Amino acid sequence: MEDLGMISKGFWNGKRVLITGHTGFKGSWLSFWLLKLGAEIWGFSLEPKGECNLFNILFSSHLNDTHSSKQLHHYIGDIRDPEEVRKIVEKSKPDVIFHLAAQSLVRYGYKYPLLTWNTNLIGTINLLEALKILDNTCSVVMVTTDKVYKNKETNYSYQENDALGGYDPYSASKASSELAIDSWRRSYCGLGSNQKKNLFIASARSGNVIGGGDWAQDRIVPDAVRALSAKKTIKIRNPKSVRPWQHVLEPLSGYILLAEQLYQKDQNLCEAFNFGPDMQCNRSVDDLIKEVLIHWPGEFICVPDNANLHEAGLLSLNNEKANKVLRWKPKWDFHKAVKYTIEWYKALETGENARHTTDYHINKFSSDC
Repeated sequence: MEDLGMISKGFWNGKRVLITGHTGFKGSWLSFWLLKLGAEIWGFSLEPKGECNLFNILFSSHLNDTHSSKQLHHYIGDIRDPEEVRKIVEKSKPDVIFHLAAQSLVRYGYKYPLLTWNTNLIGTINLLEALKILDNTCSVVMVTTDKVYKNKETNYSYQENDALGGYDPYSASKASSELAIDSWRRSYCGLGSNQKKNLFIASARSGNVIGGGDWAQDRIVPDAVRALSAKKTIKIRNPKSVRPWQHVLEPLSGYILLAEQLYQKDQNLCEAFNFGPDMQCNRSVDDLIKEVLIHWPGEFICVPDNANLHEAGLLSLNNEKANKVLRWKPKWDFHKAVKYTIEWYKALETGENARHTTDYHINKFSSDC
């Protein structure tokens, strides 16, 4: 059995953790997992979106419980407001920060480019600037995306030192945030008189994440689940587009492992890391939908996209650096990623407790080799 890097429950017990974007899909899963590990969470985010959202499903009763709410401090705020960001950093005095707050939808970015740039770039800089008030050791994981690379639409798997780019506002704003993170780290972190030697900052890039509790618009799995739940035909725009599909727990395990190791004050880890799936998970949208229908039978049709908005047709990540440096490696293949995703939604559909299902999936993932 390969010696993989293991998440340490002992490390997280009692750690003060700030999560921006904690009400989002990935933020909700991450908050739930870290609470299981004993961390004390300060969440800073916009209000959860939509009537059906994962954060409220997992935490609405939790926030009303006096004992539980001591571990999850829930703050509504905007990452674009530098004063609000500074206040939450000052209040939480975090040992660890996970920056997930973002405008994360490609097609939404075309419609609202200024909001996308302000959130993804300026919001990131607001958080970085707020870190200057910290005097304690703090490891910081800044989450971006696989779409930060200058994509040439080939079978090549992008490595962390490849050129950054971005055709659409979302991708370009995230690539720019990577440049800002690197510039800020070089300028203000280190042993110089104008630098902070207590901050250890890395960026994390994941693939196309799927998992229970995502209800975002214009994402293939949520769109498919909405159609299946309503007993309607699934409509897909780009059946031949290939993406690096992975279950949400895969990159989150990488973020957690990276934060642990950063906290050991290793400046060599203050770089970018890909947390993408293995090559076999690079599948077409057509393959994904057919796999979904194995677990939840239904029908689909291809509907041409009349909007003519550019979206990458082929994208792949190389995860060798994370494996070599952090001993991180994906656990669930394409089939398991889809299986557990649809299992979560179907459990909710049949009235099962979503917290129990989420807890079961985290336990299952943690115990798998």
